[in-house]
Amino acid sequence: MKKYQNIVIGFGKGGKTLAKTLASQGQEVLVIEQSDQMYGGTCINIGCLPSKNLIINGEKGMSFAEASEAKSALTSKLRNKNYHMIADLPTATVLDGHAKFISNYELEVTQRDGKVVTVQGDRIFINTGAVARIPDISGLKLSQNVVTSKEAMDWQEKPSKLGIIGAGYIGLEFATMFNSYGTKVTVIDGLSQILPKEDSDVSELVFHDLTEAGIDFRLGSKIEKVEDSKDGVKVSFQQAGEIKEEVFDKLLVAAGRKANTENLGIENTDVALTARGAIKVDDKLRTTVPNIWALGDVNGGPQFTYISLDDFRIAKEQLLGSGQRSTKDRQFVPYTAFITPPLSAVGMKEKEARDAGYEIKVYKLMASGIPKAHVAGDARGVYKVIVDQDTQQILGATVYGLESHEVINIISLAMKLKAPYTILRDMIYTHPTMAEALNDLLN
Repeated sequence: MKKYQNIVIGFGKGGKTLAKTLASQGQEVLVIEQSDQMYGGTCINIGCLPSKNLIINGEKGMSFAEASEAKSALTSKLRNKNYHMIADLPTATVLDGHAKFISNYELEVTQRDGKVVTVQGDRIFINTGAVARIPDISGLKLSQNVVTSKEAMDWQEKPSKLGIIGAGYIGLEFATMFNSYGTKVTVIDGLSQILPKEDSDVSELVFHDLTEAGIDFRLGSKIEKVEDSKDGVKVSFQQAGEIKEEVFDKLLVAAGRKANTENLGIENTDVALTARGAIKVDDKLRTTVPNIWALGDVNGGPQFTYISLDDFRIAKEQLLGSGQRSTKDRQFVPYTAFITPPLSAVGMKEKEARDAGYEIKVYKLMASGIPKAHVAGDARGVYKVIVDQDTQQILGATVYGLESHEVINIISLAMKLKAPYTILRDMIYTHPTMAEALNDLLN
């Protein structure tokens, strides 16, 4: 059994960046990854980068076959780059295989050829990410026709009719993407509205735009049964007291994601799990076992690549710095749903702020009032900012419109600096841009 100074389980953003940093410092690092198609983690291979590449190419009018080929070339290049980023360092080793704890600091690694090796680590970093959640529905199981977002990324041909279970952020991104390639998309969800975490005026506007774009919704529906056959996937659901049926070529399950802890052998350790099955960590990402950390989606935090990167910073500072950084520093974390146009937000929603007792002023501007939106040919959307009347600071913002994923970062920075909203109001912006709308919005 070989002993390593550091072992990283999983090649995701937080783990790979930490492995590179430690190896660059001359420390011995072993990175264990069960799939040679996942070097670099979810984002590079089956998540944000390939999906956004498909979304952008769909908006450009590229055929699905061409877009799929372009996406595959992109992920292959990035995967190779990430592998060599670690493997070429003299004190780093990449081991392909499935890791399983057999004690707190010992792991069995089953390689693709069936060979099992045992390794021990002074420090272990769990970075196994998250996997799709499959709802308990009669007949629902993954197959060639019933897939998660992971498998949908590998389609070479677009389906003619696609059903999607789930009207959350992932479901809506894929609905928008396949709709842009000419697929007939139907989204089924048990809730009466999409995006329930957003303010109702925003979610209603998004719903209107997606419906106008040709996406069908079956909201307030309870799926009773899924039947998969060579002729397609039949979904039976109850809506308004009636049982209805629809048949699709493919069915995408987008019902959320959960921490990937199954078959990891956690039961053989003293590492505790949360009630939702994630690895339990403190604000420094330390587990209940000394010298074992959990980074990224597996620790139950926000499931974003940039949060995994911040997890790396927290761990790095403990090992190589002052150790002061923690998850408590994450006060304003922006996010984006890459529908068309994209929806981005940070901080409180209007309802949250009112419920919390703040005296607020709501600034709102339709995207149709922004010159750049007309120049770019898409004037859909709305800008909405919530300001605390007492401090004049921004409590939250929602930006639905072109380039919202860039504009939201400007607002997030102002919030982090605790600047009054007037800083953004009185800024001089380049023209024509979507960001300059903040001048008019905040007047």
